[in-house]
Amino acid sequence: MATLSESHVDLSTSSGPMRVHLFIPDGGSRYPGILFYSEIFQATGPIRRMAAALAGEGYLVAVPEVYHEFEPPGTVLAYDAAGSARGNSLKTEKAIASYDEDTDVLVKFLLAHASCTGRLASFGVCLGGHLAVRAGLRSGVSAIAAFYPTDLHTGNLGLGKCDDTLARLPTISSPMLFVFGRQDPHIPLEGRRQVREVLENAGRDFEWHEFNAAHAFLRDEGPRYNPALARLAMALLLRFLGQWAP
Repeated sequence: MATLSESHVDLSTSSGPMRVHLFIPDGGSRYPGILFYSEIFQATGPIRRMAAALAGEGYLVAVPEVYHEFEPPGTVLAYDAAGSARGNSLKTEKAIASYDEDTDVLVKFLLAHASCTGRLASFGVCLGGHLAVRAGLRSGVSAIAAFYPTDLHTGNLGLGKCDDTLARLPTISSPMLFVFGRQDPHIPLEGRRQVREVLENAGRDFEWHEFNAAHAFLRDEGPRYNPALARLAMALLLRFLGQWAP
């Protein structure tokens, strides 16, 4: 485990500055980069702790604020009814092209970062799981880890609720890791089957895990948290990343 430094940078996009939180191991070496996409609540305490844990394993972790067009820099939505309503509203107010531009800007930044080896993976939870998959459609991202990715099976992400992520999934040649909770109402059995069928039919390189757990079972706040399964899921993630960037 490495000690690490936390900082942030504001990157320019066509819709205004995007704050990105950086978690970088100390020591002056170069590390594989991880684009870590958060839940609808942005860079909350649980997200920051997961990012720090990944950085401690030897990765440069970048957490963008996904709703930077709508909220002031540093905004964190609360884990309550009002925060959920705001986050769920914004995810369909933001255009898919803006989500993709954010990824392009972040990829360009990380590839030029002095602490990055140039190897990039995407990782995300909830909304971020979907964005991690979309990041795999962009040049430069060579591994994808999606934990309970919402709206992937429905195509309802973005302005107009008409994303094309599932349709483009067969074009991703990079290895993928998917983790789901079977008791997740946002991604029911038929939705999971739909995503897996697309991957199977396309002959993609993917790994698939389902647990008896609720949505957001990795989040170490609130009643959905399952510590034992969260440890197991993070171990799967670290093993997956270790094979991608040994």
